[in-house]
Amino acid sequence: MKKLLLFSLCLCFTGLLNAQDKENNKKNDSIENLREVVISANVFFGSKFEARNRTGSAYYVSQKDLQKHNYTDINRVFREIPGVNIYEEDGFGLRPNISLRGTSPERSSKITIMEDGVLIAPAPYSAPAAYYFPSVGRMQAVEVLKGSSQVQYGPNTTGGAINFISSQIPEDFSGSLIANYGSYNTSNLHARVGNSYENIGYMIEYQNYRSDGFKNLDGGGDTGFNKDDLVAKFRLNTSADASIQQSLDLKFQYSDEVSDETYLGLTADDYAADPYRRYAGSQRDQMNADHLQYMATHTLNFNDYFRITTTGYRNEFSRNWYKLNDVTANDVNVGISDLLDNPVGFASAFNLVTGGNSEPGDVLVVKNNNREYLSQGVQTKLDYHWATGKVSHDLEVGLRYHVDEEDRFQWVDDYQMINGQMQLSNAGIPGTDANRISDAKAFATHALYKLKYKKWTFTPGLRYENITLGRTNYGTEDLDRTGSDLSTRENKIDVFIPGVGFNYKTNPSLSFFGGVHKGFSPPGNSTGEDAEESINVELGSRFNFAGFQGEIVGFYNDYSNLLGSDLAATGGTGTLEQFNAGEVLVRGVELLLNYDLLKSNSDFRLPLSFAYTYTNTEFQNSFDSAVDIWGVVNEGDEMPYIPNHQFNAGISLEHNKFETHLSGRYMGEFRTMVGSGAIAANQKIESNFVVDLSAKYHLNEYLSLTANAINLLDNDYAVARVPAGLRPGHPMGIYGGISARF
Repeated sequence: MKKLLLFSLCLCFTGLLNAQDKENNKKNDSIENLREVVISANVFFGSKFEARNRTGSAYYVSQKDLQKHNYTDINRVFREIPGVNIYEEDGFGLRPNISLRGTSPERSSKITIMEDGVLIAPAPYSAPAAYYFPSVGRMQAVEVLKGSSQVQYGPNTTGGAINFISSQIPEDFSGSLIANYGSYNTSNLHARVGNSYENIGYMIEYQNYRSDGFKNLDGGGDTGFNKDDLVAKFRLNTSADASIQQSLDLKFQYSDEVSDETYLGLTADDYAADPYRRYAGSQRDQMNADHLQYMATHTLNFNDYFRITTTGYRNEFSRNWYKLNDVTANDVNVGISDLLDNPVGFASAFNLVTGGNSEPGDVLVVKNNNREYLSQGVQTKLDYHWATGKVSHDLEVGLRYHVDEEDRFQWVDDYQMINGQMQLSNAGIPGTDANRISDAKAFATHALYKLKYKKWTFTPGLRYENITLGRTNYGTEDLDRTGSDLSTRENKIDVFIPGVGFNYKTNPSLSFFGGVHKGFSPPGNSTGEDAEESINVELGSRFNFAGFQGEIVGFYNDYSNLLGSDLAATGGTGTLEQFNAGEVLVRGVELLLNYDLLKSNSDFRLPLSFAYTYTNTEFQNSFDSAVDIWGVVNEGDEMPYIPNHQFNAGISLEHNKFETHLSGRYMGEFRTMVGSGAIAANQKIESNFVVDLSAKYHLNEYLSLTANAINLLDNDYAVARVPAGLRPGHPMGIYGGISARF
């Protein structure tokens, strides 16, 4: 309520500030004339045009793309992009598991995730698992970069990088309000206002996204969430006639989340009976999280050819996921993952989880996964452009000093189950389950040179990472952290990451591109542990013939050392220790097609889109990882959670008064444990096809009515068997609302 009041006061203030010139600053772009905004600061490439002219594979999701379905679930946004593999967890996209070109998908920890060009994972080097993820509903654009050009962005350079571009400060006084409501008491309220004057500009934004959830908890109760986002931006800049253009952009972002989410899924039998059931043993499970970001970006434009951009940033993230971790019954303790894999063998424990009364000594163990994260640093980038005769040159040099840490101070509480209700029997002491700090210091620099001559473009690049990873373990007895039982360890990495790409444009309608680069992901903090490394090759073509516009790319990633992580989110023990998974080949094809059936009609558009990804993974050696998501690995086995086939097809009907969009996604079957050949029934997620529909009616250029349906066919489909047991995708949901602009 305080945040809502604050935002309301800000709206009133800005409204008064701009009342005198409101009429002069009205938007004159009608709905049908909305143009893509090209953004120049803290971006990868900033527009669809730039994405189509990269020497590597790139995809730009514009504001118009994001508004088609009004998606608030990042999984649904990314399904339209070839080369992106995802598996869902909660049905709302709160904590996605994203893979680019076959990287390990667990908690999106093997890709570089940024917001406004700044690393945004909780602790990108020391603990990158994405327990915080930016809210896509407040974004203006999303960029996905794959291939050789990504050596600009790290530390993870194997699969690719993702950059979320938050709402920009507008050039004129303007704002928007989006409000919708629908199934499961799900609502989204998003408001934004801003303006620019000669030397200053501002933008204020608030979003509330909430739901009661679509799962049915035994005994009743919410299974949803409530998430708030508040963003404020302020800019100072020189006058337009200044000889040297400068600007200082300040950004503040705050979010909080309370979600009644759990790691506890369902057994196969219970899933078949009711995929949306939740066991009574998860009734206390809840995530509480807060995220805070400060950013200051100084841009120095000497002229059209030379620019220096420097950004200082600080991200703070705290979370306590209070959730059922294991069960003790008949003096036997079992983790929830093993329990749901074998409910008959652990019948007494399973009886407790499903609401049966506790016997003396029987307890449900709920862990306070209490952690605090810090990520901060300063980065600067120099861009210089020049020409020599018919040859144009671009040089980008970047430097970044970054530090981050994860502070674990965890404990467990014991509960008994009495008449279907969990009652606290023993409150744990904070710090007695885990009491340690993992940290990282990293200096990174890169240089990317682009040479254009006639039809050729070449982009050789080099990245350098110097990383020190450490862990300070105070032990579960030294709760005051005096150092009486201290153990430490450290791992240092020093690596060069080269890459080169090319683009050959045969004519305005056809180009070929490709490249080769070194893939890298930092190891853990165990002394001497090797980093993840690979050699990655891609070759593709972009084309525009007879109205068909698209791209086809083949990729080949040869891992000399793939790393796996022991995450509770993937059925492991949650130590976060990494382990060597040896040599792996990942290869595939990405296809993107777009065509407008009514391209010659001035009043209507009927665009079609199709995106397809084929991914093949193969271990080149045998080993025993002793971690559940991997298990015993034999040469020739496939990686888990990577389907061979997936595609997305869409068709839209657009007019200046209305628009409707139909989208269907096919996700092929995939295995949940490594293996080869036919997938065993207890290690398989079946293929599924999910259809979404959205529609808008524009009352005028300022106000529109919206409606959308997700999972229109109401398919019951499983999305994962981790963290513990089978989990369902979102059932059919119907939503309606308004969209206002001024």
